[in-house]
Amino acid sequence: MSTLVKPNDRGTRTRQTLPIAGLALVIALVVQFIGELDIDLGIGSIIIFPMVWGLLLGLLVSIQKFRPLGIDLQKVAAALVGVAVMILVARLAFNIGPSLPTLADAGPALLLQEIGHLLGTVAIALPLAVLLRMGKATVGATFSLDREPSFAMVSEKYGPDSDQYRGVLAMYVFGTMFGAVFITLLTSLVSNWNIFDPLALAMGAGVGSGSMMAASSASIVAAYPGDEQAILGMAAVSNLITTILGVYVGIYLALPLADRFYRFLTRHGRSEATEAAQTTPDEVERSAAENRAFREQVASSAGEIKLPLWLSLGVLTVLGIGTASVAAGHVGLDIIGGYAVLLALVLVGLVLAKVSRKVSAIVWITTVGAYVSSPWFFASDTLNRLVASVDFLSIATIMLTLAGLSLGKDLPLLRRIGWKIVPVGLVAITASFLLSVVIAEFTLGAWG
Repeated sequence: MSTLVKPNDRGTRTRQTLPIAGLALVIALVVQFIGELDIDLGIGSIIIFPMVWGLLLGLLVSIQKFRPLGIDLQKVAAALVGVAVMILVARLAFNIGPSLPTLADAGPALLLQEIGHLLGTVAIALPLAVLLRMGKATVGATFSLDREPSFAMVSEKYGPDSDQYRGVLAMYVFGTMFGAVFITLLTSLVSNWNIFDPLALAMGAGVGSGSMMAASSASIVAAYPGDEQAILGMAAVSNLITTILGVYVGIYLALPLADRFYRFLTRHGRSEATEAAQTTPDEVERSAAENRAFREQVASSAGEIKLPLWLSLGVLTVLGIGTASVAAGHVGLDIIGGYAVLLALVLVGLVLAKVSRKVSAIVWITTVGAYVSSPWFFASDTLNRLVASVDFLSIATIMLTLAGLSLGKDLPLLRRIGWKIVPVGLVAITASFLLSVVIAEFTLGAWG
């Protein structure tokens, strides 16, 4: 849980932030200069983008032993990621407004394809987890790809000491560490098959994770550069719908369905009553102790530092302008103006979220950004011109570089979870993306 920064802690927070900002800037600039790598596999090509290099280099820096990166510094990086996500959402919002006619034409395809995101993991990844004997952790790991909301859903239903909760933690750590990298490779490969409509692929990119959506969208844009604006807008809206619907569908449909499906697949094994009868009190106590220790380990490594907003936005603005300038090949007032617009949108979203208390800042940022970039807003042409100078991939590079710098603290959790979450996680992401794309493709065709 994040903690507020006391006045006498501000100097310490600033001193902790500067080294991370410096590391992130160096890594982001280096990978931006390196550029993308195109690998031809015969059946398709895979494009590895600078943001993926940034994530991998950040991870290497966070786990190296020569000069260890302290846990506090990694927590600072994690705190910056949360604000960077809002800037990324603000940038993507400016692809929604101009694309509103295209989104309207998509019609029911945009809603129906969400079935793939919300239920694909249950239909395909859950049986694999049962086959691998993951136990009741199967339910928490496979009922959804949604991120933070999954913790609340499973904790309320099964309790924080349950195996189901442990499964959520496993999938969260796996998705954080490998999700963006894997979905980049997967989407790049599928996009280059040239068998799916780019809008269907964009809908599939909205899996409910900002970093994974950005990584997936980049691969689709590389395959269909002429449809960049429509692809980014569609992916952003799909991701927003997945995030919003994910809470309600997760509570009332996906989680109960996963639980019943798990019970059905394991019905020939020992029943819960039999397991409980054959479990000694010492085993019960030991299992609970292990779960508590595991949860405490997660809490100790989680982002408990909340930086002052001015510090976060200031650091990310410097990092963003530098990286966007390298991507554009020049430093210009248009890039600075574009970042000013994005920062203003983020601040408006935060203020509206504080006033409303029931609608998140992400929803406000997306909604306001889509409106001011739409043809119905009087200054949309000027705002769109400024924001267009900021390459959205450069923002994603900053975000994933910071995420990499924060991941060293999570490695013990992955070792604690075990290898089984790796194939289950890969299948869950693949199922969510591909099933959603297939549904969107057929629905787009039927809608005409």
